[in-house]
Amino acid sequence: MAIVGLALATAEQPRLSAGFLAAVAGVLGLLAGFGWLVQRGAAMIPRPRRPLLRLALAALHRPGARTTTLVVALGLGLTLFVLLAAIRTSIDANIQRTIPQRAPALFALDVPPEQAKAFARIVTGVARHPVIETVPAMRGTITGYGSTRVADLKTLPEGAWALRGERGLTYSQDVPSGSTIVAGRWWPRGYAGPPLVSIDERLGKALSLRIGDPISYSLLGVERQARIASFRRISWDTLGFNFVMVFSPNAIADAPHMLAATIDLDKGEEGRVMRALAAAFPSISVIEVRDVIGQVRTIVSQMGTAITAAASVAILAGIAVLIGAIAAAREARTYDGVILRTLGATRWQVLGVQALEYAVLTLILVGFALLLGLGGAWYVVTQVFSFTWLPSYPAVLLTVMAGGGMTMAIGLISSWPILGARPARALRQL
Repeated sequence: MAIVGLALATAEQPRLSAGFLAAVAGVLGLLAGFGWLVQRGAAMIPRPRRPLLRLALAALHRPGARTTTLVVALGLGLTLFVLLAAIRTSIDANIQRTIPQRAPALFALDVPPEQAKAFARIVTGVARHPVIETVPAMRGTITGYGSTRVADLKTLPEGAWALRGERGLTYSQDVPSGSTIVAGRWWPRGYAGPPLVSIDERLGKALSLRIGDPISYSLLGVERQARIASFRRISWDTLGFNFVMVFSPNAIADAPHMLAATIDLDKGEEGRVMRALAAAFPSISVIEVRDVIGQVRTIVSQMGTAITAAASVAILAGIAVLIGAIAAAREARTYDGVILRTLGATRWQVLGVQALEYAVLTLILVGFALLLGLGGAWYVVTQVFSFTWLPSYPAVLLTVMAGGGMTMAIGLISSWPILGARPARALRQL
């Protein structure tokens, strides 16, 4: 409890840390309960006719059996193997299947509004079927919301990242592509009433905002105010221009600003378009999306590596518990091995009993680990990362079977010294 308290007290996000610790405790509790059920179930099923299988099942429920400890150790490791495999394959699939198909070929920044037609003409002149979308782009800072001033906050609310520094601002007559209105209404075309703004729904939840609340923002050093007209669900994975705040045109259109553009092109036309734009508009910045996608993949890979590193600690702990449980039961297993060999069993038959015991336990736990691991991975992928659930089930199954094989190998290697016990010496020590 002291370690848990220290972890929560020093965590940057105590609620997230508490949720993680509670999830781990829940998994351990489920595994302990499942271990008890396995032990009771092994005692209740009819005895098989095959001697080795009968001995393996008896080892799961006999007095002093370490079944519950083995289930916790094996189950924790296998569950984490499933969790990691499902998260990594699902994230990779989202990057491979979603982003490259929906992303524009090029971004263009700092396009002067008065040269927008010339910009489009040059792109159309060197590309076959370009699709160009332009949006006004400027920078501003949120200075207040509701009755709260950002400068008075000691710490920012969780999830309120938009309050840190400047944000991209834009205005639009229509709902931007990639956004869906989830609350409130969009302003009509030609709207000339009080300034309005549409907010990302996640930011609205983080700040406990409601329709009609005021938002204060600083634009070019001048503070302005608009009222919330709607909340939007933003599809960030389109890699288009997605703005946390979109204003009605009469709110910020009077401020000096540039345009930003996305350009969809046929494959292989990027270089030709970039050269033409660089020659005609030296001040325009053109970004190739492949580089952006590469950076996204790097970030996602780093997140996956961090998850793997964190879970590896628990996996190693599970392996340590497994080895400890095997070592604790070594005396009883040595006694069993000696008696079996005295009655005529070979070393390979004694080892076969142990292999069958671990195989039965592993097969039972694979199904349980798949259930727990896939459930946890689904939550992380869909609720934490807000990605689509796209795991590679063959990869998950291969991973859990490899993990099961590894744990079986550890169990058998740890049991190997038992076979070297001399029956006469061991019987004299009883």
